[in-house]
Amino acid sequence: MLYEAIRLALQAILRNAFRSFLTVLGIVIGVAAVIAMVTVGQGSTDQVEADVSTLGTNLLMVRPGQPSQGPGSGVGGTAASLTLKDVEAIEQQIASVAVATPSNSRSMTAIFGNVNYSTTVTGTDNRFLTARDWGLASGRSFYDSELRTGSSACILGDTVRQKLFGNGDPLGANIRLKQISCRIIGTLEVKGASSFGTDQDDIVLIPIRAFQRRIAGNQDVSMIYASVRSGISTEKAKADIESLMRERRRIGPFEEDDFNVFDMKQITSMLTGITSVLTGLLSAVAAVSLLVGGIGIMNIMLVSVTERTREIGIRLAVGATEGQILLQFLIEAIVLSLIGGLIGILLGLGLGLLGARLLAIPFAPSPGIVLAAFVFSAQVGIVFGYFPARRAARMDPIEALRHQ
Repeated sequence: MLYEAIRLALQAILRNAFRSFLTVLGIVIGVAAVIAMVTVGQGSTDQVEADVSTLGTNLLMVRPGQPSQGPGSGVGGTAASLTLKDVEAIEQQIASVAVATPSNSRSMTAIFGNVNYSTTVTGTDNRFLTARDWGLASGRSFYDSELRTGSSACILGDTVRQKLFGNGDPLGANIRLKQISCRIIGTLEVKGASSFGTDQDDIVLIPIRAFQRRIAGNQDVSMIYASVRSGISTEKAKADIESLMRERRRIGPFEEDDFNVFDMKQITSMLTGITSVLTGLLSAVAAVSLLVGGIGIMNIMLVSVTERTREIGIRLAVGATEGQILLQFLIEAIVLSLIGGLIGILLGLGLGLLGARLLAIPFAPSPGIVLAAFVFSAQVGIVFGYFPARRAARMDPIEALRHQ
Protein backbone atom coordinates (compact mmCIF):
# COMPACT_ATOMS: atom_id res chain seq x y z
CA MET A 1 0.00 0.00 0.00
CA LEU A 2 2.76 2.42 0.90
CA TYR A 3 4.74 1.47 -2.22
CA GLU A 4 1.66 2.08 -4.39
CA ALA A 5 1.07 5.47 -2.76
CA ILE A 6 4.69 6.48 -3.43
CA ARG A 7 4.43 5.31 -7.05
CA LEU A 8 1.26 7.32 -7.62
CA ALA A 9 2.86 10.37 -5.98
CA LEU A 10 5.90 10.19 -8.26
CA GLN A 11 3.67 9.80 -11.32
CA ALA A 12 1.67 12.89 -10.35
CA ILE A 13 4.89 14.87 -9.77
CA LEU A 14 6.43 13.82 -13.10
CA ARG A 15 3.21 14.63 -15.01
CA ASN A 16 3.80 18.29 -14.14
CA ALA A 17 7.59 18.28 -13.81
CA PHE A 18 8.12 22.00 -14.39
CA ARG A 19 5.37 23.00 -12.00
CA SER A 20 6.77 20.57 -9.42
CA PHE A 21 10.21 22.13 -9.82
CA LEU A 22 8.84 25.62 -9.24
CA THR A 23 6.94 24.30 -6.22
CA VAL A 24 10.04 22.92 -4.50
CA LEU A 25 12.19 25.92 -5.40
CA GLY A 26 11.38 27.63 -2.11
CA ILE A 27 12.49 24.54 -0.17
CA VAL A 28 15.65 24.29 -2.27
CA ILE A 29 16.58 27.93 -1.65
CA GLY A 30 15.79 27.74 2.06
CA VAL A 31 17.73 24.53 2.75
CA ALA A 32 20.67 25.62 0.58
CA ALA A 33 20.88 29.03 2.22
CA VAL A 34 20.78 27.62 5.76
CA ILE A 35 23.43 24.98 5.06
CA ALA A 36 25.68 27.44 3.21
CA MET A 37 25.41 30.05 5.99
CA VAL A 38 26.11 27.56 8.77
CA THR A 39 29.02 26.02 6.84
CA VAL A 40 30.65 29.39 6.15
CA GLY A 41 29.98 30.50 9.73
CA GLN A 42 31.58 27.38 11.19
CA GLY A 43 34.55 27.80 8.83
CA SER A 44 34.93 31.41 9.97
CA THR A 45 34.86 30.31 13.61
CA ASP A 46 37.49 27.64 12.97
CA GLN A 47 39.65 30.20 11.15
CA VAL A 48 39.39 32.68 14.04
CA GLU A 49 40.42 30.00 16.53
CA ALA A 50 43.33 28.92 14.33
CA ASP A 51 44.48 32.52 13.81
CA VAL A 52 44.38 33.36 17.50
CA SER A 53 46.21 30.14 18.34
CA THR A 54 49.13 31.32 16.17
CA LEU A 55 49.65 34.19 18.60
CA GLY A 56 50.73 31.66 21.21
CA THR A 57 49.35 29.00 23.51
CA ASN A 58 47.74 30.12 26.80
CA LEU A 59 49.00 33.64 26.23
CA LEU A 60 48.39 36.69 28.41
CA MET A 61 49.34 40.25 27.43
CA VAL A 62 50.10 42.92 30.02
CA ARG A 63 49.93 46.60 29.05
CA PRO A 64 50.06 49.87 30.99
CA GLY A 65 46.88 51.93 31.25
CA GLN A 66 43.28 50.79 30.74
CA PRO A 67 41.78 49.82 27.35
CA SER A 68 39.84 52.58 25.60
CA GLN A 69 37.25 50.51 23.72
CA GLY A 70 38.51 46.94 23.74
CA PRO A 71 41.50 44.71 23.02
CA GLY A 72 42.32 46.25 19.66
CA SER A 73 41.89 49.91 20.48
CA GLY A 74 44.98 50.53 22.53
CA VAL A 75 45.23 51.92 26.04
CA GLY A 76 44.28 55.20 27.53
CA GLY A 77 45.49 57.41 30.36
CA THR A 78 48.99 58.42 31.45
CA ALA A 79 49.89 55.37 33.55
CA ALA A 80 53.51 54.56 34.26
CA SER A 81 55.14 52.26 31.71
CA LEU A 82 56.20 48.71 32.38
CA THR A 83 59.85 47.82 32.91
CA LEU A 84 62.22 44.91 32.40
CA LYS A 85 62.06 44.34 36.17
CA ASP A 86 58.32 43.77 35.83
CA VAL A 87 59.05 41.08 33.22
CA GLU A 88 61.48 39.30 35.53
CA ALA A 89 59.11 39.60 38.50
CA ILE A 90 56.23 38.02 36.59
CA GLU A 91 58.37 35.11 35.39
CA GLN A 92 60.13 34.47 38.69
CA GLN A 93 57.37 35.13 41.23
CA ILE A 94 54.33 33.65 39.53
CA ALA A 95 54.52 29.85 39.40
CA SER A 96 51.71 29.57 36.82
CA VAL A 97 53.72 31.55 34.25
CA ALA A 98 56.23 29.53 32.21
CA VAL A 99 57.77 32.42 30.28
CA ALA A 100 57.45 36.21 30.35
CA THR A 101 59.01 38.40 27.67
CA PRO A 102 59.09 42.15 26.90
CA SER A 103 57.92 43.63 23.63
CA ASN A 104 58.37 47.15 22.24
CA SER A 105 57.29 47.84 18.66
CA ARG A 106 57.60 50.69 16.21
CA SER A 107 56.96 51.10 12.49
CA MET A 108 60.25 51.71 10.66
CA THR A 109 61.75 51.47 7.18
CA ALA A 110 64.10 48.58 6.52
CA ILE A 111 66.68 49.23 3.79
CA PHE A 112 68.80 46.72 1.88
CA GLY A 113 70.63 47.98 -1.18
CA ASN A 114 68.12 49.91 -3.27
CA VAL A 115 65.07 48.28 -1.63
CA ASN A 116 63.11 50.15 1.05
CA TYR A 117 60.32 48.42 2.95
CA SER A 118 58.19 49.74 5.80
CA THR A 119 57.79 47.14 8.53
CA THR A 120 57.35 46.67 12.28
CA VAL A 121 60.50 46.51 14.39
CA THR A 122 60.05 44.75 17.72
CA GLY A 123 62.51 44.84 20.57
CA THR A 124 62.39 41.66 22.65
CA ASP A 125 64.47 38.64 23.69
CA ASN A 126 64.56 34.90 22.95
CA ARG A 127 61.65 34.21 25.29
CA PHE A 128 59.44 35.94 22.73
CA LEU A 129 59.82 32.92 20.43
CA THR A 130 58.78 30.56 23.22
CA ALA A 131 55.81 32.64 24.36
CA ARG A 132 54.55 33.08 20.81
CA ASP A 133 55.30 29.46 19.89
CA TRP A 134 57.36 30.72 16.96
CA GLY A 135 60.22 28.72 15.51
CA LEU A 136 63.21 29.74 13.40
CA ALA A 137 63.26 28.84 9.71
CA SER A 138 67.01 29.40 9.51
CA GLY A 139 69.88 30.86 11.50
CA ARG A 140 69.90 31.26 15.27
CA SER A 141 68.36 33.24 18.10
CA PHE A 142 70.12 36.02 20.03
CA TYR A 143 73.23 35.25 22.07
CA ASP A 144 73.11 36.27 25.73
CA SER A 145 75.93 38.73 25.05
CA GLU A 146 73.88 40.37 22.26
CA LEU A 147 70.87 40.73 24.56
CA ARG A 148 72.97 42.02 27.47
CA THR A 149 74.91 44.61 25.46
CA GLY A 150 72.12 45.51 23.02
CA SER A 151 74.02 44.52 19.87
CA SER A 152 72.52 45.37 16.48
CA ALA A 153 71.51 41.82 15.52
CA CYS A 154 68.13 41.08 13.98
CA ILE A 155 65.80 38.23 13.00
CA LEU A 156 63.55 38.71 9.98
CA GLY A 157 59.93 37.65 9.53
CA ASP A 158 59.17 35.85 6.26
CA THR A 159 57.40 38.81 4.64
CA VAL A 160 60.35 41.14 5.29
CA ARG A 161 62.76 38.48 4.02
CA GLN A 162 60.86 38.16 0.75
CA LYS A 163 60.51 41.93 0.25
CA LEU A 164 64.20 42.66 0.84
CA PHE A 165 65.93 39.52 -0.45
CA GLY A 166 63.44 37.64 -2.62
CA ASN A 167 64.67 34.04 -2.87
CA GLY A 168 68.15 34.96 -1.65
CA ASP A 169 69.71 33.94 1.66
CA PRO A 170 69.71 36.91 4.07
CA LEU A 171 71.88 35.35 6.80
CA GLY A 172 74.97 37.41 7.51
CA ALA A 173 73.76 40.39 5.47
CA ASN A 174 73.26 43.85 6.98
CA ILE A 175 70.14 45.98 6.70
CA ARG A 176 69.54 49.51 7.90
CA LEU A 177 66.73 50.49 10.22
CA LYS A 178 66.97 54.26 9.76
CA GLN A 179 70.39 55.05 11.22
CA ILE A 180 70.99 51.55 12.67
CA SER A 181 73.01 48.96 10.77
CA CYS A 182 71.65 45.56 11.75
CA ARG A 183 73.23 42.15 11.00
CA ILE A 184 70.76 39.37 10.14
CA ILE A 185 71.28 36.27 12.29
CA GLY A 186 68.06 34.32 11.55
CA THR A 187 64.66 34.14 9.90
CA LEU A 188 61.30 33.19 11.40
CA GLU A 189 58.91 30.46 10.32
CA VAL A 190 55.79 31.57 8.47
CA LYS A 191 52.89 32.52 10.75
CA GLY A 192 50.45 34.07 8.27
CA ALA A 193 47.76 36.67 8.87
CA SER A 194 46.12 37.02 12.27
CA SER A 195 42.35 37.19 12.87
CA PHE A 196 42.76 40.96 13.27
CA GLY A 197 43.89 41.25 9.65
CA THR A 198 47.58 41.96 10.33
CA ASP A 199 50.47 40.11 8.71
CA GLN A 200 52.36 38.47 11.57
CA ASP A 201 55.34 37.78 9.30
CA ASP A 202 55.83 41.50 8.64
CA ILE A 203 58.25 41.91 11.57
CA VAL A 204 61.91 42.42 12.47
CA LEU A 205 63.12 41.31 15.91
CA ILE A 206 66.05 43.06 17.63
CA PRO A 207 67.35 42.85 21.24
CA ILE A 208 65.15 44.80 23.65
CA ARG A 209 68.10 46.83 25.00
CA ALA A 210 69.12 47.85 21.49
CA PHE A 211 65.54 49.02 20.87
CA GLN A 212 65.38 50.96 24.11
CA ARG A 213 68.75 52.66 23.67
CA ARG A 214 68.88 53.32 19.91
CA ILE A 215 65.21 53.63 18.88
CA ALA A 216 62.95 54.45 21.85
CA GLY A 217 65.48 56.43 23.86
CA ASN A 218 64.10 55.19 27.19
CA GLN A 219 63.88 52.07 29.38
CA ASP A 220 60.13 51.57 29.00
CA VAL A 221 58.43 48.29 28.04
CA SER A 222 55.17 48.72 26.15
CA MET A 223 53.91 45.15 26.51
CA ILE A 224 54.70 41.92 28.35
CA TYR A 225 53.76 38.52 26.91
CA ALA A 226 53.23 35.86 29.58
CA SER A 227 52.87 32.21 28.53
CA VAL A 228 50.91 30.15 31.08
CA ARG A 229 52.13 26.69 32.03
CA SER A 230 50.28 23.73 30.54
CA GLY A 231 47.45 22.47 32.72
CA ILE A 232 46.99 25.77 34.57
CA SER A 233 44.01 27.99 33.79
CA THR A 234 44.73 31.39 32.29
CA GLU A 235 42.16 32.86 34.69
CA LYS A 236 44.33 31.93 37.68
CA ALA A 237 47.51 33.21 36.01
CA LYS A 238 45.73 36.45 35.11
CA ALA A 239 44.58 36.96 38.70
CA ASP A 240 48.12 36.27 39.97
CA ILE A 241 49.64 38.78 37.54
CA GLU A 242 47.07 41.43 38.47
CA SER A 243 47.80 40.93 42.16
CA LEU A 244 51.57 41.16 41.61
CA MET A 245 51.33 44.24 39.38
CA ARG A 246 49.06 46.05 41.84
CA GLU A 247 51.66 45.41 44.51
CA ARG A 248 54.58 46.52 42.34
CA ARG A 249 52.78 49.65 41.15
CA ARG A 250 51.60 50.47 44.69
CA ILE A 251 47.89 50.57 43.86
CA GLY A 252 45.67 50.91 46.90
CA PRO A 253 42.78 48.55 47.77
CA PHE A 254 40.12 50.96 46.50
CA GLU A 255 42.07 52.30 43.49
CA GLU A 256 41.56 51.14 39.92
CA ASP A 257 44.29 49.29 38.05
CA ASP A 258 46.53 51.45 35.87
CA PHE A 259 47.38 48.42 33.72
CA ASN A 260 45.41 45.71 31.93
CA VAL A 261 45.87 41.99 31.32
CA PHE A 262 44.37 40.49 28.16
CA ASP A 263 43.60 36.78 27.95
CA MET A 264 43.80 35.44 24.38
CA LYS A 265 41.13 32.86 25.25
CA GLN A 266 38.74 35.67 26.10
CA ILE A 267 39.50 37.41 22.81
CA THR A 268 38.93 34.10 20.97
CA SER A 269 35.61 33.62 22.79
CA MET A 270 34.53 37.16 21.92
CA LEU A 271 35.36 36.79 18.22
CA THR A 272 33.78 33.34 17.88
CA GLY A 273 30.73 34.59 19.76
CA ILE A 274 30.27 37.43 17.28
CA THR A 275 30.69 35.00 14.38
CA SER A 276 28.13 32.60 15.87
CA VAL A 277 25.55 35.35 16.41
CA LEU A 278 25.92 36.64 12.85
CA THR A 279 25.68 33.10 11.47
CA GLY A 280 22.55 32.46 13.52
CA LEU A 281 20.88 35.67 12.35
CA LEU A 282 21.66 35.00 8.69
CA SER A 283 20.49 31.38 9.01
CA ALA A 284 17.23 32.52 10.61
CA VAL A 285 16.61 34.90 7.71
CA ALA A 286 17.41 32.11 5.24
CA ALA A 287 15.04 29.73 7.07
CA VAL A 288 12.12 32.03 6.19
CA SER A 289 12.48 30.64 2.65
CA LEU A 290 11.48 27.23 4.04
CA LEU A 291 8.22 28.71 5.32
CA VAL A 292 7.59 30.33 1.94
CA GLY A 293 8.39 27.01 0.25
CA GLY A 294 5.93 25.20 2.51
CA ILE A 295 3.18 27.65 1.62
CA GLY A 296 4.00 27.09 -2.05
CA ILE A 297 3.63 23.34 -1.63
CA MET A 298 0.26 23.74 0.11
CA ASN A 299 -0.95 26.04 -2.65
CA ILE A 300 0.06 23.69 -5.45
CA MET A 301 -1.38 20.66 -3.63
CA LEU A 302 -4.72 22.47 -3.32
CA VAL A 303 -4.62 23.14 -7.06
CA SER A 304 -3.75 19.50 -7.66
CA VAL A 305 -6.70 18.34 -5.55
CA THR A 306 -9.03 20.57 -7.57
CA GLU A 307 -7.62 19.34 -10.89
CA ARG A 308 -7.95 15.70 -9.87
CA THR A 309 -11.41 15.85 -8.30
CA ARG A 310 -12.91 13.35 -10.77
CA GLU A 311 -9.95 10.99 -10.24
CA ILE A 312 -10.52 11.18 -6.48
CA GLY A 313 -14.26 10.54 -6.97
CA ILE A 314 -13.60 7.44 -9.12
CA ARG A 315 -11.13 6.03 -6.57
CA LEU A 316 -13.59 6.60 -3.74
CA ALA A 317 -16.43 5.06 -5.80
CA VAL A 318 -14.48 1.85 -6.50
CA GLY A 319 -13.62 1.32 -2.84
CA ALA A 320 -10.66 3.50 -1.88
CA THR A 321 -10.83 4.61 1.74
CA GLU A 322 -10.41 8.13 3.06
CA GLY A 323 -7.14 7.02 4.67
CA GLN A 324 -5.77 5.84 1.31
CA ILE A 325 -6.64 9.14 -0.38
CA LEU A 326 -5.17 11.08 2.55
CA LEU A 327 -1.97 9.02 2.41
CA GLN A 328 -1.62 9.46 -1.36
CA PHE A 329 -1.71 13.26 -1.30
CA LEU A 330 0.27 13.50 1.93
CA ILE A 331 3.06 11.35 0.48
CA GLU A 332 3.00 13.48 -2.69
CA ALA A 333 3.63 16.62 -0.58
CA ILE A 334 6.35 14.88 1.46
CA VAL A 335 8.10 13.59 -1.68
CA LEU A 336 8.07 17.11 -3.12
CA SER A 337 9.61 18.46 0.09
CA LEU A 338 12.25 15.72 0.27
CA ILE A 339 13.27 16.27 -3.35
CA GLY A 340 13.64 19.96 -2.59
CA GLY A 341 15.56 19.11 0.58
CA LEU A 342 18.02 16.81 -1.23
CA ILE A 343 18.65 19.34 -4.00
CA GLY A 344 19.00 22.08 -1.38
CA ILE A 345 21.54 20.04 0.62
CA LEU A 346 23.72 19.47 -2.44
CA LEU A 347 23.42 23.11 -3.52
CA GLY A 348 24.10 24.36 0.03
CA LEU A 349 27.25 22.25 0.38
CA GLY A 350 28.43 23.49 -3.01
CA LEU A 351 27.82 27.12 -2.05
CA GLY A 352 29.51 26.52 1.31
CA LEU A 353 32.58 25.11 -0.44
CA LEU A 354 32.64 28.04 -2.87
CA GLY A 355 32.30 30.53 -0.01
CA ALA A 356 35.11 28.83 1.91
CA ARG A 357 37.39 29.02 -1.13
CA LEU A 358 36.59 32.69 -1.78
CA LEU A 359 37.03 33.70 1.87
CA ALA A 360 40.09 31.46 2.36
CA ILE A 361 38.57 29.72 5.38
CA PRO A 362 38.23 26.01 6.22
CA PHE A 363 35.33 24.10 4.63
CA ALA A 364 33.51 22.88 7.75
CA PRO A 365 30.17 21.25 6.89
CA SER A 366 28.06 20.21 9.85
CA PRO A 367 26.47 16.72 9.56
CA GLY A 368 23.99 17.76 12.23
CA ILE A 369 22.67 20.76 10.28
CA VAL A 370 22.50 18.69 7.07
CA LEU A 371 20.39 16.03 8.82
CA ALA A 372 18.28 18.72 10.48
CA ALA A 373 17.62 20.40 7.12
CA PHE A 374 16.57 17.07 5.58
CA VAL A 375 14.22 16.23 8.48
CA PHE A 376 12.82 19.76 8.51
CA SER A 377 12.06 19.59 4.78
CA ALA A 378 10.08 16.37 5.41
CA GLN A 379 8.20 18.09 8.23
CA VAL A 380 7.35 20.96 5.91
CA GLY A 381 5.75 18.45 3.55
CA ILE A 382 3.75 16.88 6.37
CA VAL A 383 2.57 20.17 7.88
CA PHE A 384 1.70 21.98 4.67
CA GLY A 385 0.52 18.90 2.78
CA TYR A 386 -1.90 17.67 5.44
CA PHE A 387 -4.66 20.22 4.80
CA PRO A 388 -4.88 19.60 1.01
CA ALA A 389 -4.66 15.82 1.60
CA ARG A 390 -7.42 16.01 4.23
CA ARG A 391 -9.60 18.02 1.88
CA ALA A 392 -9.16 15.42 -0.85
CA ALA A 393 -9.92 12.53 1.51
CA ARG A 394 -13.20 14.11 2.73
CA MET A 395 -14.69 14.67 -0.71
CA ASP A 396 -18.15 13.31 -1.41
CA PRO A 397 -17.68 10.69 -4.19
CA ILE A 398 -20.95 11.68 -5.92
CA GLU A 399 -20.09 15.40 -5.96
CA ALA A 400 -16.54 14.56 -7.08
CA LEU A 401 -17.84 12.50 -10.05
CA ARG A 402 -20.09 15.40 -11.13
CA HIS A 403 -17.08 17.76 -11.22
CA GLN A 404 -16.10 18.93 -14.71
